[in-house]
Amino acid sequence: MITRLYNYWYNIKETLKDKKGQGMVEYALIIGLVSVVAIAILGSMGGGIVGKFQEIVTALTTTTTP
Repeated sequence: MITRLYNYWYNIKETLKDKKGQGMVEYALIIGLVSVVAIAILGSMGGGIVGKFQEIVTALTTTTTP
C-alpha cells in the first residue's frame, strides 16, 4: 500500500516537472501583453493622429485651390 502511494506521488511530481509547453505559454503571454500595450497606446493617440491628418488635408486643399 505504501509503495503504491509512493509511486503515485512520484508520478504526480514527475508530471508537474514536465516543462515542454512552458516556453510556448511564456511567448503567448508576452505577445498578449505587447498587443494590449500597443492597443492602449494607439487608442490614446488616435485623436492626435486624426487631427494631424486633418491638418495635412486642410493645408493641401487650401494651397492647391486657386
